[in-house]
Amino acid sequence: MKKQLGLVFFPAFDWAISSTHPERQERLLYTRDQIVEEGLLDLPAIKEYKPRLAEYADVNRVHIGIPDIAALITDAHLVSAGGAITAAQAVMNKEVERAFALVRPPGHHAMRMVHGTRGFCTINIEAIMVEHLRQHYGINKVAIVDTDVHHGDGTQDIFYHDPNTLFISFHQDGRTLYPGTGFIEEMGSPNALGTTMNIPLPPGTGDQGLHTVLDELILPVLNDFKPDIIINSAGQDNHYSDPLANMAITAQGYARMADKLKADIAVLEGGYSIEDALPYVNVGIILAMAGISYKKVVEPDIHKCPSQSKATTEYIQTMVTKWQDIWRRRDVLAKQAKLDAGDFWHRKRSIYYDDSGISEYQKESIRLCSHCSGYYTVETEADRPGAGLQTAFAAVIPRAACPSCKAAGKDAVAAAKRQGHHKYYFLQDKQQDYLEKL
Repeated sequence: MKKQLGLVFFPAFDWAISSTHPERQERLLYTRDQIVEEGLLDLPAIKEYKPRLAEYADVNRVHIGIPDIAALITDAHLVSAGGAITAAQAVMNKEVERAFALVRPPGHHAMRMVHGTRGFCTINIEAIMVEHLRQHYGINKVAIVDTDVHHGDGTQDIFYHDPNTLFISFHQDGRTLYPGTGFIEEMGSPNALGTTMNIPLPPGTGDQGLHTVLDELILPVLNDFKPDIIINSAGQDNHYSDPLANMAITAQGYARMADKLKADIAVLEGGYSIEDALPYVNVGIILAMAGISYKKVVEPDIHKCPSQSKATTEYIQTMVTKWQDIWRRRDVLAKQAKLDAGDFWHRKRSIYYDDSGISEYQKESIRLCSHCSGYYTVETEADRPGAGLQTAFAAVIPRAACPSCKAAGKDAVAAAKRQGHHKYYFLQDKQQDYLEKL
């Protein structure tokens, strides 16, 4: 008989940004104690899996590390990514209906180009898992629903040009919280416009606001998009007791969301209320994903949860209506964006690595091809403490690139190397599944 839910735990005892940092092993240990105490691992519906070690090929399928990814990560990162892959394999091999990878270090702030660690993340755990599924199981259309209180800017960056990945992030408004991004206007580049959906919520948003967004926007959009698989990038720091944010979601709010979303795979992201929130939120999600009643999962201090204000309720309803209109008109908007951009779409931006003290500057260009989603190039420079100025030029060839774009991408990186303005040159070819340093 197939189990309902697979669980993967990896608390990463040997990895921490510092001994007093909020992103530490106790985040998972308190949840583990609660699960054991409740006897959940003895239930016939739940099966525990040991995490595997991800391979560097899995990481290089997503990231381009400067000077290389091996110099920037530890074995703990490979086990965290491997834990997510283990959970995905259990689902794809039909051993379980769903799976939840409770692993750390987290990953949703890690972008394609990697110079260091930002937002506690160095490599993107969900993105590595998604690309593993595409490479080994033939998955095409993927929906990632990021429920962390912080905008999933790294996941957005990695899939910003991919029309086959729907990335939805609801989070505390970036004007009030790290990383300061995640606004409605960030909707994807013209080839994928509308497949990035940011829903910035006001501080103080509670269960009512969360479920308005879920019921009236996210679930209908998922129904329209028809993904092959749904991933939940599961941050638990929207909880009312979280010390790093200002939201008002409860364990019941999270559990009901998991029940409605019916994600195939959930992967833990943030959540730093170690004793007051994580054991309850994670147990509620586990029970909901396993199809078991979660009604009795209630925090002892639930009376401290603030009520959502009328102004917040009205603000959320207005934003939902705005996004419903954008979603209906997304094809028209994408057509106009392509006409406005011409043959190439460009963007320039600065990226700060708060954990590593690195400031990066990027220039990105994507070819707007009428036959495929186009190849793209990234120029990056970053002043790394102790290593000096690191510069690189990379060309990325998507899995569905047409022959013309594939040849043009290779020509672009070869031409850049001949000009010699950068220190490193990379070709990431997703069709042939390799990352080459030229």
